Amino acid sequence: MGAEPQLAYNRVLLSDVLAGKIAVADAQLKPAAWWRDRGVTLLYGNPATAIDRAAKTVALADGARLPYQHLVLATGSHPIRLPVPGMDLPGVRTFRDLADVAALMDAAKPGTRAVVIGGGLLGLEAASGMAGAGAKTTLVHLMDRLMERQLDARAGALLRQAVEARGIEVLLEASTARVEGTNHVTGLRLADGRLIPADIVVVACGVRPNADLARTAGLACNRGVLVDDTLTTDDPAIHAMGECAEHRAAVYGLVAPAYEQARVLARRFAGEAALYQGSSVSTNLKVSGVHVFSAGDVTGGPGTEDILLTDRALGLYRRLIVKDGLLIGAVLYGDTADGLFYLDLITNRTPIAALRADLAFGPVARDAAA
Repeated sequence: MGAEPQLAYNRVLLSDVLAGKIAVADAQLKPAAWWRDRGVTLLYGNPATAIDRAAKTVALADGARLPYQHLVLATGSHPIRLPVPGMDLPGVRTFRDLADVAALMDAAKPGTRAVVIGGGLLGLEAASGMAGAGAKTTLVHLMDRLMERQLDARAGALLRQAVEARGIEVLLEASTARVEGTNHVTGLRLADGRLIPADIVVVACGVRPNADLARTAGLACNRGVLVDDTLTTDDPAIHAMGECAEHRAAVYGLVAPAYEQARVLARRFAGEAALYQGSSVSTNLKVSGVHVFSAGDVTGGPGTEDILLTDRALGLYRRLIVKDGLLIGAVLYGDTADGLFYLDLITNRTPIAALRADLAFGPVARDAAA
């Protein structure tokens, strides 16, 4: 069951839908027949409104009550809106679901002036989609580089160049003061006084877990719904996974950990003794021909060494961070084909002494050491 009125879809593809590169149907995870053939009942457009833990029932928006033996909360997250004046004006949108995309597609005509707030993964996808739909797009970011949590300064600079080469204006170290307008958005005012004219403002500043349903039911919550290594809450019949769950103080806002958690829960429901012990987070950006991969600790610091590979002519950059004989972080720009190879080394804490001479060249290092 869920609030959205359509089949489950891949949110990673929303920017391609917005840009008109793919149809909505192409973003669906599975067609309706796939679910039906496997005995899955779909109750879309009918969200859960309350959990009665004593009776083990879930109340739905249409008044129905469903009994459960095991309940899985996969309620996801919701977009953060900045606490500045004008955020409630018509023309201010978030970029989170197909309803947002439909509204943005309707607004993003050639010549439309769009401002995207946020230079992280979501903001870049939104800006790429708006520009692809024909809007004159400006991306505003508070920090000194794009994707500052995942990229170092060099990769961030390369990414900015690539984004600007696609016609998107990038303003860094730009703090939003307010959204201008009376009956509709007319612009975005920055803290330094600059005014960016806008017909639409897209807020892509991150997300927060949807934990209110769990809180109201009396389940233990912090930022998200607290779960142990079995992905079980403090009620043994209720589990949580995905962006609404908090495990070992971590809330993952990416799709890969959600898939890993889903596999653990599925195995446990099938009688296996599977445990979830956390995820090694990686980020993979592929928008408008720009490929970026980041994994592990990319900040560096005392005791770390960098292995660098740069090809300015081809627009390639690779930085590997090594500490105590282990690969602890990787940043790839341009060619990201070896990303999973490096992620595996980071996740498994594989000693890299025998690989080090050729490590910058990816799996060839493993083959050379064999």
